[in-house]
Amino acid sequence: MDLNFREAKRDDLERIVELIANDAVAARRTGSYGEPHIRGFEAVAASPDNELIVAELDGAVIGVMQLTFIPGISRNGASRLLVEAVRVESELRGQGIGRRLMEHAHERGRARGCTLAELTSDKRRTDAHRFYRSLGYEQSHEGFKLPL
Repeated sequence: MDLNFREAKRDDLERIVELIANDAVAARRTGSYGEPHIRGFEAVAASPDNELIVAELDGAVIGVMQLTFIPGISRNGASRLLVEAVRVESELRGQGIGRRLMEHAHERGRARGCTLAELTSDKRRTDAHRFYRSLGYEQSHEGFKLPL
């Protein structure tokens, strides 16, 4: 499988939104492609501490993830890799693409000096939780969110 990882381009954005919204949990909160997504993309692209990565198979975007590099004070000044919005085309799941995406994320984190990778996943995503555990992630904390 000739899988390629690269930073997303503006032309990829509509496909990225489609991938992210392609499940019952995310569809409502992601919405339909539009101006808010363009503004978000521009902010991510302008930030030196964020990367929006796509996975291509035979030239088609079939996966996505956002990486954020967070410097810190705790854990002896450790930097962290935050992995968000990990998605693989539904028809291609179970073929190792998600695993390779996450391996790429970990390589990027190590290259940026991160000592810890972390992510959040909606409690309803039991398949995703099983996948992340298979990569060695531990469910170590309870997360909290507050709409602003």
